[in-house]
Amino acid sequence: MTRFLATAATALVLGTAAYADNHGDHSGTFSEMTYDQAMHLNASEVIGSRVYATENDVQNTVEADGEKEWDDIGEINEVVLTRDGKVQAVIIGVGGFLGVGEKDVSLDMSQLKIVTEQNNTDDWFFVVNASVAQVKDAPAYEHNMDEAGMKNAEKADAEIEASNSLDSSDGRPMLSQPDITRDGYANVEADELTAENLTGARVYGAEDEDIGEVGELLLTDDGKMDRAVIDIGGFLGMGEHTIAVSFDEMQIVRSDDGNDVRVYIDSSEEALKAQPEYES
Repeated sequence: MTRFLATAATALVLGTAAYADNHGDHSGTFSEMTYDQAMHLNASEVIGSRVYATENDVQNTVEADGEKEWDDIGEINEVVLTRDGKVQAVIIGVGGFLGVGEKDVSLDMSQLKIVTEQNNTDDWFFVVNASVAQVKDAPAYEHNMDEAGMKNAEKADAEIEASNSLDSSDGRPMLSQPDITRDGYANVEADELTAENLTGARVYGAEDEDIGEVGELLLTDDGKMDRAVIDIGGFLGMGEHTIAVSFDEMQIVRSDDGNDVRVYIDSSEEALKAQPEYES
């Protein structure tokens, strides 16, 4: 399901024009607005939305699962505005089905159609009237940024890649490291602890729910702690399930008196159930 910002973009354009016409009168700068789910969509929902292409005529509505007849060409990575506040284009990352590496292409906003699913106004799709060949041959969008902008973009790309990366040993999705603060406890690095300190330590979720314990530690060839094997069970309503987690995914805390070591992991019950089981 994808959503669009047509009304939000229009409001942005109108608001900009109002400011230009009334720059001396601040009463015209802001307006009253009530969000209406039947009419409005937030601009923040555009980034990451899928875009479909079809050579057939595009109607305003489509039957349920009708999008399966279209080609999924990629997702919206960016929205480009002119200096006067008008939405000029969307930047789509295309690739995969094309048999080529991903590239960014620019699509004029006027060519993007919003199609809603029949009998379900909550489902919206971005559709462009084009063939796969046209998408493949579209010129690559060039990001003309200064050095600082390029560095920020590269940093953002690196963070996204890291968050989507897979653990090289078992191919499971990486988890993000939590940042929990608990009275009487302080963060501690794994190399400050011994294997005895960590083995058997209880593992908690972000809300202090007890989700299991560290069953064993995996070491590198030179004897350094590499990953922790966590035994999960109980609240999951199933038999014990084990996953191997890197130390980059865990937050380890130790009580001020040094008697208690806890491990925190940022994961939901559903996410834990979906993790591939570690096999020694």
